[in-house]
Amino acid sequence: MKIQRQIHQKAYRSTDGFLRHYQQLVKDVVIPYQYAVLQDEAEGAEKSHVIQNYINAGKALAGEDVGDGFYGMVFQDSDLAKWMEAVAYILAQFPDEELEKTADKLIEMIEKAQDADGYLNTYFTIKDKEKRWTNLTEGHELYCSGHMMEAAVAYYESTGKDRLLRIMERNAEHIYDEFIVKKRPGYPGHPEVELALLKMYRACGNKKCLELAKHFIDVRGVNPSFFEQEAAERDWTVWGNNGSEYEYAQNEKPVRDQKDANGHSVRAVYLYTGMADLASETEDKELLDACHALWDSIVQRRMYITGGIGSTVEGEAFTVDYDLPNDTAYAETCASIGLMFFASRMLECEVKREYADIMELAFYNTVLAGMQLDGKRFFYVNPLEVLPGISGKIKTHRHTLPARPGWYACACCPPNVARLLASFGKYAYGENEDTVFCHLYAAGNVKFDNGMEIECSTGYPYEYQIHYRVVRGGKKFAVRIPAYSKEFTLLKNGEKVIYDLKEGYAYLPEMAEGDEITLQLDDTPHFVYASTKIAADTGKTALKRGPLVYCFEGVDNEKDVLSLKLLKNSKIEIQKYEKDLLSGTERMSVAAVRVEDSDESIAGSSYSTVLPKEYPCTAVAIPYYTWGNRGENQMRVWMNFC
Repeated sequence: MKIQRQIHQKAYRSTDGFLRHYQQLVKDVVIPYQYAVLQDEAEGAEKSHVIQNYINAGKALAGEDVGDGFYGMVFQDSDLAKWMEAVAYILAQFPDEELEKTADKLIEMIEKAQDADGYLNTYFTIKDKEKRWTNLTEGHELYCSGHMMEAAVAYYESTGKDRLLRIMERNAEHIYDEFIVKKRPGYPGHPEVELALLKMYRACGNKKCLELAKHFIDVRGVNPSFFEQEAAERDWTVWGNNGSEYEYAQNEKPVRDQKDANGHSVRAVYLYTGMADLASETEDKELLDACHALWDSIVQRRMYITGGIGSTVEGEAFTVDYDLPNDTAYAETCASIGLMFFASRMLECEVKREYADIMELAFYNTVLAGMQLDGKRFFYVNPLEVLPGISGKIKTHRHTLPARPGWYACACCPPNVARLLASFGKYAYGENEDTVFCHLYAAGNVKFDNGMEIECSTGYPYEYQIHYRVVRGGKKFAVRIPAYSKEFTLLKNGEKVIYDLKEGYAYLPEMAEGDEITLQLDDTPHFVYASTKIAADTGKTALKRGPLVYCFEGVDNEKDVLSLKLLKNSKIEIQKYEKDLLSGTERMSVAAVRVEDSDESIAGSSYSTVLPKEYPCTAVAIPYYTWGNRGENQMRVWMNFC
């Protein structure tokens, strides 16, 4: 069933342009900054203690007394795992002897924290070994293992060093013994290990990893009350979760019977990623059908225009169809990263434009918005409307911060952004035996396993011409034509070429060395209107150009976007690219009117019977991913229009 697969992480090397800038930022700023945080050396950042937790776990296993030597969340180990994975991807792009030495020392530290039976988790090793595997609901043991497995695979593929891979294979063997051999009941409270085990299976060929991934997916929801039963059998808890919220945990029914995306949005898309990956690996059509239903539930009825998912702070969760409030949106950065994972695995099952379109939408909007342009501050939550004095202040809006913090006690998002940016090439390109696939537009050089090699140059997402040069040919070439581009031109060696358009991909015959392909996309900006089923957006419009959703920020609009109404059918003007504005961007402007309060309102009344005056003006918009980089401002994506 695997129609095509992701390229190897060393197959792609960025050269210049938008992505190169971000990958260089990850190498030069994000990784060093996050390493300082993990060591509790970053001034002003939330304490992490992650590295010290591993050191203390090693000491505990050596018989030393470390007292209450664990600090942080129960899943704190995963912060280091995601950082290690980001390092692995960066080493594939920018070989760095000193960074590799640092990673190798950390791997030695991780190995010392692993118990003799293969168990690896600093929280339980330090705090209470007797409680291992007795709180799958909250314990995150499998979640942490999964993230470190992903790091192990990435590090092995980048460096050829297998020490961490063998550590995590021993860990997988231990988990297999617990849940398959000894038949321990249950499944992960927070899905993640499922997708990681499939990566482990492909990296080391251990069929136990495949069997274990399939077991955790198949058993989930067969006994929906498992987490409640587990809680009843113990006299302790991490944070009081009794396991009764079935939808939250994606265990209300077996996965093949699930039709709607429910519950905690990150847990959901991590699970769906594992499901789609297993479906392609085992040719499980029933499982793939379930993935189709869940995909449609998300992208057709439960996703923001920015590719954000999870509309409520309560449970960081999906709610119901078309419930997409803007000012209280949750839209966790990790959830959009997980949506990209899900889309990439669906692409492996079937090459359809919609999957790559959503990957692109999520990346250029919510994922990038999750990190400040300097690489040192991060959003966990990505609202579509912010009002200083309300957002981040009052109880209902406390989660929608108007400015990015430096770190979090629950710091899942910052290293997640780093690993996604560093590995972008894997999502941009794919291949099978006779075809190379260009899903996303990323400047750089790609050496495919099937023997073909191409170079891509583009200024995307601010320039809409993508140029490919075939360095080594002999294979077919397929490039995505995004849904937003109603018109496009495809040339081969300067002349129009015959191609086969299937499911949004243009397929060209076998390429020869020296062939050049030029794709010109439609870069016309346009208004977007939401379905009337979305109450929050009734009578409103948003601006979009290519994959970029735009927003209106106070600093560009007399510090007030609330009084603006855009004029329908007016022309959207693209302003000149400004390399010194927000790390290089293009603003857009549109004709608007500004509503002025009546005298009664000015006098202090909240309401008036006097028709407000309106004055013509120009409203200025910036790409959504750049908002919040110039101090606290009002911000809106969806605007009133007239």
